[in-house]
Amino acid sequence: MSRSHAPIDTYLLRVLVALVAERSVSRVAVRMNQTQPAISTALRRLREVFADPILVRERSGMVPTERALQLRDRARGALLEIDRMLSGPEQFEPASSAMTFHLALPDYLAMSFLADVTTRFRAEAPHARLVVHPLSVTYDYERALAQGELDIVIGNWPQPPDRLHLSLLLEDDLMCLMGKNNPLAAKGAMTMERYIAARHVVPTPYAASQRGVVETHLATLRQTREACIAVPYFTVAPHLLVGTDLVFTTARHFAMQFVDTLPLVAVPAPQGFPRMRFYQLWHDRSQHEPAHRWLRGILAAVASGLARPDAAAADAQAA
Repeated sequence: MSRSHAPIDTYLLRVLVALVAERSVSRVAVRMNQTQPAISTALRRLREVFADPILVRERSGMVPTERALQLRDRARGALLEIDRMLSGPEQFEPASSAMTFHLALPDYLAMSFLADVTTRFRAEAPHARLVVHPLSVTYDYERALAQGELDIVIGNWPQPPDRLHLSLLLEDDLMCLMGKNNPLAAKGAMTMERYIAARHVVPTPYAASQRGVVETHLATLRQTREACIAVPYFTVAPHLLVGTDLVFTTARHFAMQFVDTLPLVAVPAPQGFPRMRFYQLWHDRSQHEPAHRWLRGILAAVASGLARPDAAAADAQAA
């Protein structure tokens, strides 16, 4: 076996550090609570591994070689890292952290969600960075999570991937958003039959292998809807409803932000439609990381405030 591949363990590294400090086999034996022959054996092994005397005799006693001094510094660093590894996860201090976090999310979460996340993030971790990535059909978020390009992905899946860790952020009712003059805006007008017959604005799916919540539900009923307009961005859809007969189905919290700013009405989806479930997903590599647990906690706390803050307002609109 060549010296570069010779095995060395932490015991030998600790003996090396002690020998350079004490410059005496007998003193190292006392310091490490070992026998003198055991330390002598370790010194002999160190000399073989590093092809260096480590300690040489001079008139004043044993002194470390230049190579030993260099090795001592590296050994200290290696032992420190090993001790950190064995001591468990490091504590995360948001106030002093300069970490960069990568989050991917679709645009069908209300703008207030990211705004509130940013407020909390900046207040707790003023020196850290948050990079937000968009989701699209071509974006392989599972690969990005596995390779560390992303830390967390937020989305809604009828069947979330079982290969990743997940937690439910919030559940929200499905609403039908439409222009105020749409005949379906009248109370009780939105039946399943009328929903199927309506003209719809639909989002382009952000995962080629996934069907949306609405299409999945309609498929169980052996029904389809007429997708009159398909858009890649949720935030575009509400603007297409003004002055048209189009209907856009989305989460309550997303719909209500446009009811206040555009001449639109949000009415509950027909009876039997499921609620939208929003999840955050992450890879096993970050499952136990304190920094990532902190970020997941912020996302969960902000999402809990979106659950039904505008339920009363939506019900009033439907009335």
